[in-house]
Amino acid sequence: MRLVVIGQAPFGRECLQALVNQGENVVGAITVPDTGRPNPFKELALELGLPLLQPRRLRDAEVYEWVKFRNPDLLVLVFVTDFVPPSVIQLATHGGINYHPSLLPKYRGGNAIAWAIICGERETGVTIHYIDEGIDTGDIILWESVSIDPDDTTVTLYYNKLFPLGVRLVAEAVRLIREGKAPRIPQDPRLASYQPLLTEKHTCIDWRQPVHHVYNLIRGSVPSPAAHCTWRGRKLLIHEARPWRLERDDPPLRPGRVVSLEEEGFVVATGWGQLLVKRVQVPGGPKVPAVEFAAGEGLAPGEELC
Repeated sequence: MRLVVIGQAPFGRECLQALVNQGENVVGAITVPDTGRPNPFKELALELGLPLLQPRRLRDAEVYEWVKFRNPDLLVLVFVTDFVPPSVIQLATHGGINYHPSLLPKYRGGNAIAWAIICGERETGVTIHYIDEGIDTGDIILWESVSIDPDDTTVTLYYNKLFPLGVRLVAEAVRLIREGKAPRIPQDPRLASYQPLLTEKHTCIDWRQPVHHVYNLIRGSVPSPAAHCTWRGRKLLIHEARPWRLERDDPPLRPGRVVSLEEEGFVVATGWGQLLVKRVQVPGGPKVPAVEFAAGEGLAPGEELC
């Protein structure tokens, strides 16, 4: 089959390399415009001597003409943050396929990894699906689950589990389509959920929540936009923490109050239980160990975060 691969970043590069290693016929690559930062996908495409296009938007007229000229059998989307118009999808004999880091139809949208952690899921996965006019709504070809460990963050979950699994499943899905063996499994709309892009309005800590809710928000919000609270009238970003104590019979403490200073950081009371804050950041400043921050700012037990 003649493939046009659309992607960026290290994940896009590894998928492109896997397709080439599998012997697929890649006839073109599309990526984002240059930003001054490295784009490993572009670098590999140039190394391979592939025709390369860097449009401002995938809706641009030049994209339609460029793809049409290459007469593709399949579009392969690997790390794509823009919308591919139906007119471009229809240029390929088999349409297009996409990598999505959740078990569709749950967690559609652009921050699926983060929301799965924030919502306390113990399992997520990778889905390879056909693309249609909806957002992550197309028929499923392959999916495979992974566990979300109690200390996983968006970073560890992606790089240690969903990244390598996605590379393997993208190549497998292309092979199945080429061999005429790919299923088309409709998504059940009754099980569908869509979450918005994660922004600061979603990551403000409510210390009245139980400790595990706060902990899930923190580990699901790294590295960006990061969970945040207010201390002495200033925004404080919390990048690393862990549950410290789950009291049952102890008298409740005021949520947000600093309980103690420890070797690894400072302990804050929540609506149920206590949280050890380990790494923090003041906007515009560096990320620092919480114990260093507490010593430098004179943070003391009895102070309150809100």
